[in-house]
Amino acid sequence: MRRLVEARAHALGFDILRVARPDSVPDLPGRLSAWLGSGSHGEMVWMEERAEARAAPAGLWPEVRSVVMLGMSYAPETNPLDILGRRDRGAIAAYAQRRDYHEVMKGKLKELGGLLSAKSGRPVKVFVDTAPVMEKPLAEAAGLGWQGKHTVLVSRDFGNWLLLGAIYSAADLEPDTPEPEHCGTCRRCLDICPTAAFPDPFRLDARRCLSYLTIEHTGPIPAEFRAPMGNRVFGCDDCLAICPWNKFAEAAHEGRLAAREDLGAPALRELARLDEAAFRHFFANTPVKRTGRDRFLRNVLIAIGNSGDPALAAEAARCLDDPAPIVRGMAVWACGRLLGPEACAGLHARSGKDEADAHVREEWRAVLAASDGETPAS
Repeated sequence: MRRLVEARAHALGFDILRVARPDSVPDLPGRLSAWLGSGSHGEMVWMEERAEARAAPAGLWPEVRSVVMLGMSYAPETNPLDILGRRDRGAIAAYAQRRDYHEVMKGKLKELGGLLSAKSGRPVKVFVDTAPVMEKPLAEAAGLGWQGKHTVLVSRDFGNWLLLGAIYSAADLEPDTPEPEHCGTCRRCLDICPTAAFPDPFRLDARRCLSYLTIEHTGPIPAEFRAPMGNRVFGCDDCLAICPWNKFAEAAHEGRLAAREDLGAPALRELARLDEAAFRHFFANTPVKRTGRDRFLRNVLIAIGNSGDPALAAEAARCLDDPAPIVRGMAVWACGRLLGPEACAGLHARSGKDEADAHVREEWRAVLAASDGETPAS
């Protein structure tokens, strides 16, 4: 049965399959509790909800006897760090430059789970990153790889470019051997982080992580993180791209996960002009769509402010009248970076209106205070 299921998994496009016991990570509840207690999850309140179910597979489904973990490679064909030097272009995380992996993997997992259920005579449940499942610790316990110092799963065969899925089975399946950690003394992933988001090896403070800030964070990006964002408009691959284990990774071969060429280096000028309908059309069926147009343009305007290109100031100035306050606020910041305080004072005067949103008023105050020779608080 194992050979049959594994062969079908490979035929469906999965690159690796391993099995773990549901109780194979006994210290997980304590680790999760400590991480949540420190507030390192930021606004991701869903991490707190159903924490008991997240910390142990049996807490989610008492019938589970085996956890089948699967990985699908999405290794990029080019180095994700290369785009960071092209300041007039937006950097989108490698996984988001392609079709939403939830859509790609869910149907395949259901088919594979159906086969496992039919052959074992026991029920299954399948999950792809949308349920309270701790995929990375379970994948490590199953032997897919190990959680590196950047907390992402690292594989000796696929680097850290694996998308994970899980099948909970009520059948007793023979577990595989866990993969020991092979990071050694290397700390490249920690040292490259532009915002020092790792207080210690193997521990992430999401509140400082650019992936979290550009995707999950709902409000204005804190001022201290805007310059380090550079041109990253959705996610950040720095700690992944620098990992030396990637030298063994092969480019993704699942056809539906092929990267879109137009998402490899989109022009900031064009991204800044997306209205709601254009945003939804351009990013249809990709992970970027779920962040929403307003938060995405917030990120784009920060990238424009970091571009050092005065020619892009017109795009930022145009967004000063955007309906969304979060967009207007970052447009003010970008104009301040590219045009300087005196030109921004002229823009503010010509607007002839008092800003209703407190965040936008504060951004204007910071820019205008600089024009008076004051040191802005932000």
